[in-house]
Amino acid sequence: MKRLYDQAFEILKPEVKKCAQKDLVGDVGEKIILKRLEKMRSQAGDPLTIDELRDLISDQFPSFSETVLKQAAKANRPPGIFAKVVWGTAILGGLAGIVAVANLPYPMIRFPVAKTLPILLLPSYINMDYNYRQAVSLVEQSDQLINQATAITDIELGVGKVKQAQKHLDQLPVWFLGYYPQAYCSFMGCIWRFTFDEYEGARKNIGRMESKIFQEQNAYQEYTKAEQSIKEAQQKFQKIPPGNEQQQTIAVWQTAIDQLEKIPPQTLAGKLAQKQLGTAQRDFQQQLGFVAGSIQGNTLIDAAMQFASQAAKASQNPPHTAQEWQQVIKLWEQAIRRLEKVPTENPSYSEAQKKLAEYQSNLGIVEIRLEAEKDAIESVKQAKSAIAQWQKLARSKDPDIGSLISQLTDIISTLEQVPASTTVTSEAQNLLRAAQHTRQKLYIN
Repeated sequence: MKRLYDQAFEILKPEVKKCAQKDLVGDVGEKIILKRLEKMRSQAGDPLTIDELRDLISDQFPSFSETVLKQAAKANRPPGIFAKVVWGTAILGGLAGIVAVANLPYPMIRFPVAKTLPILLLPSYINMDYNYRQAVSLVEQSDQLINQATAITDIELGVGKVKQAQKHLDQLPVWFLGYYPQAYCSFMGCIWRFTFDEYEGARKNIGRMESKIFQEQNAYQEYTKAEQSIKEAQQKFQKIPPGNEQQQTIAVWQTAIDQLEKIPPQTLAGKLAQKQLGTAQRDFQQQLGFVAGSIQGNTLIDAAMQFASQAAKASQNPPHTAQEWQQVIKLWEQAIRRLEKVPTENPSYSEAQKKLAEYQSNLGIVEIRLEAEKDAIESVKQAKSAIAQWQKLARSKDPDIGSLISQLTDIISTLEQVPASTTVTSEAQNLLRAAQHTRQKLYIN
C-alpha cells in the first residue's frame, strides 16, 4: 500500500496552490509541501491519516482547510479488487516491454526484478548511484555556500546548487532507500546506502535552505535599497541650501539608516549592514550637526503642540466628568513629556521651556478642575444621604422640629460647598433650593 494515493493528492494539490497565493511563504511553501506529498505518493506503508496529513502541511500553511484535509483522508484508500485485477492483467500483457517496465521507479516492480533478474535493473542502478552521489555532494555544497556566505554571489551560487540537489533527490525512488544491490556494487564499487532518515534529513535541509535563501534575498534587497538611499541623500544634502528640501533629504537619510538597523542580523545583508551602520551614523551626525538637532527639537515641540491642541479642545464647553478631566490631564502630560525630552544643547531648548511652563500651568488648572468635580460629586452624595435620613426622621410620629431644622442647615451647608461648572452643580442647586424652602416652612410653623 502507498501512504498517499493519487485521489487524495489531487484533492490536496489545489488547496496548497490556493494557500500559496495568500500565505507569506508563497511559492517556497508550495514547493516544500508538494515535494513532501510526492514523496508520500511513492512511499509504501499505511495510508496517511488526517492527523498525519495535517502535520505534513501545517508548518507551512497553518490555515490550511480542515474540510479539504478530511476529504483527502477519506479518499486516501487503496484501490478496490477490480483495479488490482486490471493491474495484474496489464503486467502479464506487457511482457514484450519487460526491460523498460522493470526499470520503472515502482517498488512493486523493482523488488521482484531485483531478486530474480537484477541485471535488468542495471540502468536504474547506474542512475541511482549517480543521483545519490550528486545529491549528497550538492546538499553539502549548498549548505556551505548559503550558511557561510561572504558575498551575495555565494547565495546566488547556492540557489543553483539547491535546485540541482533537489532535482537529484527527486530522481531517487523511495523503494531504493536502505536497499543495497550486492551484485552490482561488488563490480561497480558503489558507495551508497541511503537510509530513510538520511533521505528525510536531506529533504529537510533543502527545505530549510530554500527558506534561508528566501530570507537572504529579501534582506539583501532591503540592504541594497537602504545603501542606495544613503548615498543619494549624502550627495543631495551637500548641494542644496538649508530649507524644506534639505529637511526632506535629512528625513530620507534617517529613514535609510533606520532601514539598515531593521535588517535581520543573522543574514548576510544584516552582517554587511552592521559594518556599514557605524559609518553611516557617524557621517549623518557629522554632516547634519545643528540641523539634525533643530529637526529633532522641532519634531518634539510639534508633537507636544498636537497633544496640547487636543487637550485644549477637550477642555472646551465645561462641565466635564471626572473621567473626561482625567483624559485632558493625560494629554497635557503627554505634551509635557515631549517637551522635557528636548536636551539643553538643542537649539529649540528655549522655545521648549517656554511652552513647558505654559503647559504645566494649564495642567495645574485642569487638576484643580478635576478635584473640584470629585469634591462636588462627593458633596452631593453626602447631601442625598443626609436628605434620606432627614426624610425618615420627618415621617416619624413625633419629630423634633429643632433637630429637623439643624439637619437641614447641615445639608444646606454641604450643598453650598458645591462649586459652579461641575456636572452636579445643577442638581446641587435644585436640592439646595428645596432644602432652604423646607427649612423656611419649618421656621414659620
